[in-house]
Amino acid sequence: MQTQQRPVLAQQQQLKLSPRMLQSIRLLALPLQELTEQINQELEENPALELLTGAEEVSLDVMEASIDTTHDSDDNLREAEYSDDAFGFNTEGNDRNTIIEQTIAIEESLQEHLISQLGLLPLSDDERGIAERIIQNTDENGFHILPPSEVCADSDPETLQRILSLLQRLDPPGTCTSDYRESLMVQAEIASNAPPKTLEVLSQHFENLQSRNHGTIKKALGLDDRQLGRIMEFIKTLNPYPGRAFSKARPRYIVPELAMWLEDGEIKVRLNDATIPKLGINRLYSELASRSSRGEAEKFAREKVEHARYFIDSIKKRNATLLKTAFAIAEAQKDFFINGPKALKPLSLKDVAEKINVHEGTVSRVVNGKYVQTDWGIFELRRFFTNAINRENGENTSKEGVKAEIAQIIGELESKGQKISDRIISEILAQRGVSVARRTVAKYRSELGK
Repeated sequence: MQTQQRPVLAQQQQLKLSPRMLQSIRLLALPLQELTEQINQELEENPALELLTGAEEVSLDVMEASIDTTHDSDDNLREAEYSDDAFGFNTEGNDRNTIIEQTIAIEESLQEHLISQLGLLPLSDDERGIAERIIQNTDENGFHILPPSEVCADSDPETLQRILSLLQRLDPPGTCTSDYRESLMVQAEIASNAPPKTLEVLSQHFENLQSRNHGTIKKALGLDDRQLGRIMEFIKTLNPYPGRAFSKARPRYIVPELAMWLEDGEIKVRLNDATIPKLGINRLYSELASRSSRGEAEKFAREKVEHARYFIDSIKKRNATLLKTAFAIAEAQKDFFINGPKALKPLSLKDVAEKINVHEGTVSRVVNGKYVQTDWGIFELRRFFTNAINRENGENTSKEGVKAEIAQIIGELESKGQKISDRIISEILAQRGVSVARRTVAKYRSELGK
């Protein structure tokens, strides 16, 4: 009976939420970078709140001794640009000339820029129509939104591939591709100064390049340190997101909120609070607020001090809830930390909410836009929540697990030079006991960018 009344009570409570409670809820939902910006804003607006350093520093780290299983306190998480931090690409455009060029380029969209070059290509009217559809199907990075085979379903596959190849070589090179890996491969293929075996490194050893397994690459391709060094330096000169110069949107940066890894059979969790300013109460305002006098100065000081304390407490509660959620995820998805994304199990927001005794909406706010650094890469916390898909043996797998299998199948077929189609992938999955329709395979491939 109590469970049935809970939604009603929640609605009644929402109607009575104070401005401070609303602020606490909003802080819970803020990603790390936005939280830092909010803290800086509070520091400017509230004189009772101050930044602490040195011996006076009061840490907002809420990890207890039983939770903090790390040994090195100085091994803080570093800020990394999503997906390409391992290569050292500079996509910020800090150079003054680059900024000027990009500002001018913004006046023309990527799509307009590509279409203006179609007159240079040997295309018939029908082929030009196909090319325009492909171009309009690109996002701000220059990558396909939907697979070209779906956008141009009535086109001959051979013709479609020829047009794609032509478009990928327009300015900027590497657009109209599936993802930044394919974009780099196109750019390397057409570059006259690409060191020998650059394409093989990108096509056959991309994962090793990301994880810096240089020894594996050198052994497989017969390279020495100098040769591999030249290849890596060349790759850094390429643009993994060629469409961004034409986008008004800022490049997307991600700062992981957490680190989670497997150590001695246990999953360790560390909160990244290194970039969060450490806060305290200004001593003068605290003394003024503690006076018994009811003057305007004392009243003002008490209001500011009270607000500052509530703000600090709200951040502590946010971090505590984030940690509790992370531990609940780690317990439910332990196989992921051992075997990677393909081992993700079905997990719902409700499962975690019940585990840590909070409302489902709280978990949703906590995981949305928050990222975690793992041994398998950087993942959004929301990715650990996925629906169940039945296997023929009666066991359940997750949507993310199936997507990981699809990525593995594509990699295997690519390495063998075999044809890759949604139907073939669906048949291979069926042989593995996973029944997934061809349309679903196409959808998952689109989400994977493959």
